[in-house]
Amino acid sequence: MTAQPRIVPRYAHTTGPTSLTYTPDGKYLITVGSNELIRKFTVASEDEPITIDHAQDCKTGVTASNDTFAVSSEDGTVSLFSMSTNTFTQFLVRTTLPARDVAFSPDGNWVAVASDETTVKVVSLEDNRKIMSLRAQSNSTKHVSFHPFGNYLAVSGTDGTVYVYSLSSEEPTLVKKVDGVIRALSGESEVSSKVAWHPDGRAFLAPTATRDLVLVDRTDWAPGRVFTGGHNGDITDFAWSPNGAFLASAGTDGKLVIWDSKTQTVVTKYDYKNIVALAWHPRENTLSFTTNQGQLYTLPTVVPQDQAWLLELSTRTAPLKDVATSVVESRAGPPHQRKRSPTLHDILGGSMDGEDPGERELDDEDDDGDDFVVDDDRAGYVETNVNGKRGNTHLPPTNPTITKRRAFDVWSPETHSSFQPGSTPWRGKRRYLCLNLVGFIWTVDQDTHHTVTVEFYDRDAYRDFHFTDPFLYDQASLTEHGTLLACRSRDQNPAMLYYRPHESWTTRADWRTALPPGENPVCVALSHAYIVACTDTGYIRVYTLFGIALRVYRQKHTPVVACASWRDYVFVVGNGPVGANGRAQLTYSVENVKRDESFQSGDTVALTADATLKSVLFSDGGDPCVYDSDGVLLVCLHWRQPGQAKWVPLLDTRRMERLVGGKKEESYWPVAVAQDKFHCIILKGSEQHPYFPRPLLSEFDFQIPLSTAVVAPGAVASKSDQLEELFVRESVLLTLQRDSAAYTTTTASEEVEMTRRKNTIDKTLLQLLGMECQDDDHGAKALEICGLFRQPRTLDMAIKVAIRFGRTLLAEKIAELRDEMDLDAD
Repeated sequence: MTAQPRIVPRYAHTTGPTSLTYTPDGKYLITVGSNELIRKFTVASEDEPITIDHAQDCKTGVTASNDTFAVSSEDGTVSLFSMSTNTFTQFLVRTTLPARDVAFSPDGNWVAVASDETTVKVVSLEDNRKIMSLRAQSNSTKHVSFHPFGNYLAVSGTDGTVYVYSLSSEEPTLVKKVDGVIRALSGESEVSSKVAWHPDGRAFLAPTATRDLVLVDRTDWAPGRVFTGGHNGDITDFAWSPNGAFLASAGTDGKLVIWDSKTQTVVTKYDYKNIVALAWHPRENTLSFTTNQGQLYTLPTVVPQDQAWLLELSTRTAPLKDVATSVVESRAGPPHQRKRSPTLHDILGGSMDGEDPGERELDDEDDDGDDFVVDDDRAGYVETNVNGKRGNTHLPPTNPTITKRRAFDVWSPETHSSFQPGSTPWRGKRRYLCLNLVGFIWTVDQDTHHTVTVEFYDRDAYRDFHFTDPFLYDQASLTEHGTLLACRSRDQNPAMLYYRPHESWTTRADWRTALPPGENPVCVALSHAYIVACTDTGYIRVYTLFGIALRVYRQKHTPVVACASWRDYVFVVGNGPVGANGRAQLTYSVENVKRDESFQSGDTVALTADATLKSVLFSDGGDPCVYDSDGVLLVCLHWRQPGQAKWVPLLDTRRMERLVGGKKEESYWPVAVAQDKFHCIILKGSEQHPYFPRPLLSEFDFQIPLSTAVVAPGAVASKSDQLEELFVRESVLLTLQRDSAAYTTTTASEEVEMTRRKNTIDKTLLQLLGMECQDDDHGAKALEICGLFRQPRTLDMAIKVAIRFGRTLLAEKIAELRDEMDLDAD
């Protein structure tokens, strides 16, 4: 047992039943109890909680989103409160008998209510007159639990039956009645009979009458692996960690147990009595729980430090298959082995523990040493053997150790998921399929079909249109020439591409084409000449605008993450080699489809270790750009020269003056890179995606993040810092223009623009020179500045500046530099 930490409780409520929940962003913790008060605690703050006085009966349950929270009461009311104003908003629904539990759907648009009635109500937050009634129960209900993706709702009845409903259609349907798992309990009992879905959605966990916890597989609804031996009393509450790596459970025996999800073994135990509700912090190694004495405890470092790193991984897979294992654990202490990251097979539906029961177990006395590996990546190869002996896992996690594992237990890195640039996820029944400077495409789920709307900013040049979509398109791209839509295969229908031009001299120019069976698009792109579809089989399929299949090839690094297209060029990003952090690095390729030439192939996208990709796009000048989760916009310099490409930051949104000193809490949704500006949509607070009504576009000038340009809150960057940033920025943009001019035919306006940039660079350097001439000690730096001029004639101006400030020696040095440059030119 881990050493008992001394935690000072906070007295939130009077004696009686209590409940608690974290907001999804982890900023607040809300508790309710048997008194009339609701407590809202700010996480990691010692300040007094906000108290909301709500004169209803004993509060039985609480659930929260980032914007609002709902509370159920014994008087049958479910009340809604604003998270920002901490005020009562409305009575969402009322039941004739006491309400027992309440839960938000994952999208935050619906609230499910369990009560002593036999009917469970699922109420819409947008319109509380919209209610789905679940009537299959023959007795009252005690708990409700939404599937992590919102597809199902599990209802725990007081008769000992779990009712699983499908919410995929407007009329909910009963999928399964699971008997013989939970026990029959009264609605007011402190003992739990709830269902907790595993974060990956493939199974749920339920308490049994034998004081164990059993995992029920969603594929056949049959009981599987069991968390057993942790409690000597009835289980009062339990919860998965946010990524499913651990499980916490509490019982009437006064024990708080932390389990290893993969092996169903006890990691550690704590002694805390009277626990009736518990909740994991969404992002930290922290567990909070309340007691029937009205006390709130927050337990930091609930998972021991040597295993806490597992909480930082992506969602683990549920341990579904009950097969033999070589790991023999002692219930008297925590397990010694570490867990590995899920493989792609795991993600697609396999088991992390899918070992062959017939494989022999490793044994120190029966091992030929052929299958040893070095566990230097903390991937989970270290195990105890059948004799209970440990290997080198007692060493600190940072020490590389030579350990043994099965030869077939292959570790696999985490990969970046695919996405369509400019697309947002479903929210309610709407989502954007594409957002750019031409216009936007959005779709509405009508249950049996979708309706797609295409709107343009320039309505003098284009005409908006919408249509009924029976194919359920979920990817789109929009240009000045046409609209491209794509959908995945469903039922017996293959995946489809649909292109519609804005103008045509023929009577009908739109067309559809189907992809081969079993192949689905993961992202699409459209240029003025080509259509590109990247599929889940790794193929890049290129079509002309009139549907002629032009090229097909397999991307070297898969799975593909995203793609973009501009004129004849295709920019594709995929998962590549494993980095030092155990995650797949993102690689990219840039190809000229028309000439069938590769400019870059398998080069790495320069992201930080923890950053993810938010968008890939071409600038209006035809340069590949990426925007990452750190809020940094990068452009690929020298991308037309194999082996010379480098990623240069054009803007770090975190360093913008509007965000310095915490002035505003906002992030940015990338839309386009054009006219030397970053075009985006501003997202307020914790928002992650734009929503309806259509938000306005904002634009920000490029600003190269230089170390000398760090500005304290309320301060202004010095003149020299501003000039240096302008010099570097204009130099980068000039280089991009020169690279383009070397491979394409430039127009007169483009030549004028390059000349203007050269003049701007030299003018900026002359201003810096003037500032340096005012300091007698900076002669060498002033001369160095003169070596950066882009035009020889500027040296004559520099000599005049030096003479003006009385720096005759510097003027002579500049003249020598000018003469040397003249000789080199000759």
